[in-house]
Amino acid sequence: MTDARRALGAAGEDAVAQWYSESGWSVLARNWRVREGEIDLIARRATTIVFCEVKTRRGDAFGTPAEAVTLRKQVRLRRLAVQWLSDNQARADLLRFDVASVKPDGRGAWIVDVIEAAF
Repeated sequence: MTDARRALGAAGEDAVAQWYSESGWSVLARNWRVREGEIDLIARRATTIVFCEVKTRRGDAFGTPAEAVTLRKQVRLRRLAVQWLSDNQARADLLRFDVASVKPDGRGAWIVDVIEAAF
């Protein structure tokens, strides 16, 4: 991955983390990695834990960012979530899987669209 793409992805993840924080969530982890894969963002509010896949794009030429989260990716995220919960001895009444689409607004800020309970 090029440095420009990595920087774009990191900026998008920053924008989503800020969105969750401003919405009353505590961000527990960002870019949690194990050999099997990565979870972009994990947050908690009360007894709910959300696992969020962040997709940042410059535009929709290749489809919307959310369309990039395939069934295969969804299955992987569910497996990773179980591993994160086990590794962190975390408990929650509700688990949620969100997908965040992030695009530049053309004025130096970001358009963040979080699809809650996306799958």
